Amino acid sequence: MQNILTNWLAQGREKKILLLRHGSLQAMDDQKRFIGQTDLSLSEHGRRQAEFWSRQLFDWPLDAIFCSDLQRCRDTADRIARDRRNVVTPLTGLREIHLGQWEGMRFDQVKQRWPDAFTQRGRDIAGFRPPDGESFADLRERVVRVFERQIGQRNGNLLFVSHAGVLRVLLCDLLGMPTANLFRIDQGPAAMNILERRSDGIRLQCLNLLPDWDR
Repeated sequence: MQNILTNWLAQGREKKILLLRHGSLQAMDDQKRFIGQTDLSLSEHGRRQAEFWSRQLFDWPLDAIFCSDLQRCRDTADRIARDRRNVVTPLTGLREIHLGQWEGMRFDQVKQRWPDAFTQRGRDIAGFRPPDGESFADLRERVVRVFERQIGQRNGNLLFVSHAGVLRVLLCDLLGMPTANLFRIDQGPAAMNILERRSDGIRLQCLNLLPDWDR
């Protein structure tokens, strides 16, 4: 199988930062739900996606691997690190957005129980907080702080395994985009994003690269 990362990782002499979304989830059911920090596992397809990236990255040197401490990210990261010398570092700061009382609920249930709040969320996607939860603006502040701390301490090639919301707000920050535009950034299950460190800052090289059978 051709390594789809070769051309991207070979570009330039600078160190890379890889941002990977966890693989597909074992769904609770076929209903659309608010899944933030609900600790779901990978589906069989999600495990195959993680194994795909493990093979793709096998010959690429990684100085550190970080992940959200939720099961779906730990499993994805552990499969990549399994045949390497890397130790995976789980970080609570890389968890998905906390949806408070809405966690795990179906969209129609939330809309019925909190109709005004559901409408408000649509009008202010960046600033709205569900009861006892976070806003995407809160998430951005949390994630950027953790990311900057880790890259400030290490100069090598780094891999971060996290969630769609986390990666979207982080990419918004790196690209100078308003948080309200986060859903303009596509992040499919097992999406890979490649950043390059340069003397003038971080540059995005590749966005939403998917396992070749998922493209």
